[in-house]
Formats: sequence, structure tokens, C-alpha cells
Amino acid sequence: MPHSTRTVDWPPLLLAARFQFELVTRGQCLRAGMSVEQIRHCLRTRRWVRVASGVYQTAPGKSGWEVDAAAALLAVTGRGPTDLRSDKGSLQSPPVALFGTAAARAWEMPGVARAPIQLAISAPRTITPVKGAALRRIGRWDERVDPLTFPWRTTKASTIIDCAAGSEPDGALAWLALAVQKRLVPVETLEAELAKRTRLRHGALMREAMADVTSGAHSAAEVRYVRDVERAHRLPTAIRQSASRVNGGSVHDNDYADFGVVIEVDGRLGHEEWASRIKDGRRDRRLGGAGRFTNRVFWPDVAVTVCATAAEVGALLRARGWTGRPMTCGRPGCATELAATAAWVSG
Repeated sequence: MPHSTRTVDWPPLLLAARFQFELVTRGQCLRAGMSVEQIRHCLRTRRWVRVASGVYQTAPGKSGWEVDAAAALLAVTGRGPTDLRSDKGSLQSPPVALFGTAAARAWEMPGVARAPIQLAISAPRTITPVKGAALRRIGRWDERVDPLTFPWRTTKASTIIDCAAGSEPDGALAWLALAVQKRLVPVETLEAELAKRTRLRHGALMREAMADVTSGAHSAAEVRYVRDVERAHRLPTAIRQSASRVNGGSVHDNDYADFGVVIEVDGRLGHEEWASRIKDGRRDRRLGGAGRFTNRVFWPDVAVTVCATAAEVGALLRARGWTGRPMTCGRPGCATELAATAAWVSG
């Protein structure tokens, strides 16, 4: 920080910079007693660098995604985390927060290495747009924003729901499954946040899927299998994530124990590595030696050809003693798929 004969209250400004990745705002400088000319001098001499409107980097060369995110937040109102304490000592809500994948990036959630800067403000507020940052107005501000972290961001539960709502249906399911599998937030917290979002893109799908995710389905593909293949076609209900009898420590995605059939779902979460596929193959062979049949389904099976998959799984179960039949799910062409598979099996 520069020296000057003008009386400047340096400790608060130094503290602000410490919490803000060495950034300070024009407002913070003026409140600390700096003059406009002193600020200009720091910029002219390159001791400071302007990184956003009214935001200065006091440690030139310090950069990165977090610095960019913090600068965008500070540019909105010129206030930082040290400015949120009221005269009575209570902590005020941040005026702006990172939103969506930007918030997920700030929380260091898996799979979000890069994220554009997205900002959220309270619905009634009006602000000047920040260059390079998308802006979103949200309700329930005090509930959905975490005031204790900087860069400010939406809470973990709100972030997960926001990212899910901003994705395609499969992506929405993957966000929920990831949150539960990685224990990003308590399931109860996630369910409570979802229940409060009555008008939400993919809301009905997410609420329906949460029951399957919390019961043990660990990926969007597994959720699809349970909901669109097994349940929609009234197949027997499998045991989810059952302990393997031949490979200690491992589990089976869907175990139809009464019929000696195991259906494993190879989705994007947890089934990507080649070494894992080799291990899965070895486990399948061991199960075969123990008199149990294992079959694997993949993303196209549970997202595109769900009716054909249901018919094929039903045929496997019938061959092992199930006396029922897959029922039509209401999708166009479902009855034809079931009939075609039945004819192929009987032929």
C-alpha cells in the first residue's frame, strides 16, 4: 500500500485486501481516507492495476479464476466481506453472489474445472451490469446465499439445484446423483431446497428422481434404469447396491436375487475408467461361476431404447423363473418393442 501525508486508516483497507485476493474497491479506499488523487497515483505508477470498474489489484500479477470472480462481485456495489458487519456486529447478507456453475466452481464441486462468471442478485435489486458476467435475479435471497464465504456464492444445496435446472434432463439427474454420492450436502437439505422451488425447470423430474437417488442409485444412468426401465414397465423390484457375494467390498447396481440375475448400469459416474471395466468383467465371470447371470446396460439402453431394454431384461427374468411380463409404459412404440422381443425369444 502507498504511503502519504494524508491521514489514511490503513488497517481496515489492508484487512479488506487480505480477504479479497489483494483486491480493493474505490469505495473502500475513499472510506479509509484515501483521496481520488492518491488512487490515481497508485494506478499511474502501476503499483495498483484496475481489474474491473472501481476495483483495483494491489498485488499486480496476482490472477486466476477466483480473482476474476471476486473482482466481478466487488464491482457490483464496491463492498466486500469486511463491509458486511453492521454497527451492532451482526452480519448482513451479501449484495451479490456467484450463481450456477460459477458457484459450483467456487465450492470446488467435482467436474466444474471451468465456469463462466454468473452473478445472482436479489429479485427487487437493480444494478449496473458487470462486463463479462451474466446476471440472474433470484428470490429467497437470505436463504439461498452463504454470507460466510468469499467469493460470495449461493449455498451448496441451492447451487446443486440451480445447476441441475440449467442442464438437460440427464444432466439434472447427474447433478442430483453426484450430490448424494459425493455427499456434497445432506440429503435432507437437498430435498428441503428442492421442495421450496415450486417453479423450477425439470422440477417434477428432479423431485421424482430424488427418491431413487437417495435409495442408492449412484448416477443419472442408474436413476434412468430404475425409473424408465424397471418401474415404468412393472418389472420386479431389484435390490439396489447389494453387497457382492463373490467379491468382498463391491456392490451390484440392481440385484434380482430371487431370479439369480444382476443388472449393472455403466453410466458416466463411477464406470469410466478402463481398470474399473476390467474389474467389473472379472466380477461378472465370478458371478457366472456362482450360478448368477450378470448383464450390463449402457446410456443408450436407459435413455433412448428404454422399452427394448425393459423387454430384454424381462426376458432374462422370465428365463430365470419370473412368471410376469413387462407392461407397456405409454411411450409411442412401447407395445411394439415388447411384442417384438417376445416373438424373438419364443422363436
